[in-house]
Amino acid sequence: MGITTKDLAELCGVSRTTIHRALHNTGRINPETKELILKTARKYGYRTDLLARGLVKGQTYYIGVVVMDVDNRYFSQMLNAIVAEAKKNSYFVNITLHEKNKEDEKEQLCRLVDYRVDGIILSSINKGEEYKKFLDSLNKPIVTIDNKIADGIPFVGIDGKKAVAEGTKKIIEKGYEKIVFVCPPLADKDYENVYVHEMRAEGFKETMAEYPHIQASLIDSWNYFDLSFHELDTKKKTAFFCTGDMIALDLIQNLKLRGKTVVQDYGIMGFDNIDFLKYVSPKLWTINNAVTEVATSAVSLLFDIMNNKTRETNMILESVVVEGETL
Repeated sequence: MGITTKDLAELCGVSRTTIHRALHNTGRINPETKELILKTARKYGYRTDLLARGLVKGQTYYIGVVVMDVDNRYFSQMLNAIVAEAKKNSYFVNITLHEKNKEDEKEQLCRLVDYRVDGIILSSINKGEEYKKFLDSLNKPIVTIDNKIADGIPFVGIDGKKAVAEGTKKIIEKGYEKIVFVCPPLADKDYENVYVHEMRAEGFKETMAEYPHIQASLIDSWNYFDLSFHELDTKKKTAFFCTGDMIALDLIQNLKLRGKTVVQDYGIMGFDNIDFLKYVSPKLWTINNAVTEVATSAVSLLFDIMNNKTRETNMILESVVVEGETL
């Protein structure tokens, strides 16, 4: 059985209140006494009883995270950043995956509440006022990332519309005469939340309206391999702008099998700036969507809400175009 605060108090000849002050850095305490307590705690392998501490404070020291999957490196990077930031606050993270299943997402949220997590970070495929009412009924602090659900729910993300506008202008500056925006998730917009992709598509449409001499096309189908191949124009210098890096990399591979070479036959830009792009050659032009900053800001915002601190609940972070070799 591990050593207790009562044992520490007896070993150090002080009260349990003094032990608490030393271990949790609260209240006044003589520096020499504090050092003695911490040294003794290390010597005897003292570990904080988080369950007991949580019962006193009404906390579990867990937050829940619900995201789509970890196949996409974007979500893997996000989860790494969330866990690292939570650790700074002595919190653990309970991660669940909804895999684009609306009912599974709701069930996972309910289970996290049943486990009494102190707060939740959610990347949702549900949307609308009815879903907002469901989230409100959970009576837990919730911060959403990526897909905005409804006004009034704390949200952290980037300005996808602005990011795509800047990316599109970079493509135009490179002299392309035709630009195809490849956004397969739009095929699912009628029955699931694809907010981030809708914003990116709007950014593309609005920007291209400013350049009527440039031919524009949008692919909103999961059959984007065939459609993209047919969009290649031998008479016009053509570029693809993909709503995700993985879509761009898959498209490059598919077009290669059809005898088309990136840069030589077409240009391409992705979106996300996933970490393993550093291993890809030629280097992909992309948009840095600030995934680490979004994740850490979401955790910080969640803790502020959990601690009843007043703060702006909508955080829109900056993104930048990352130059590569594929345009």
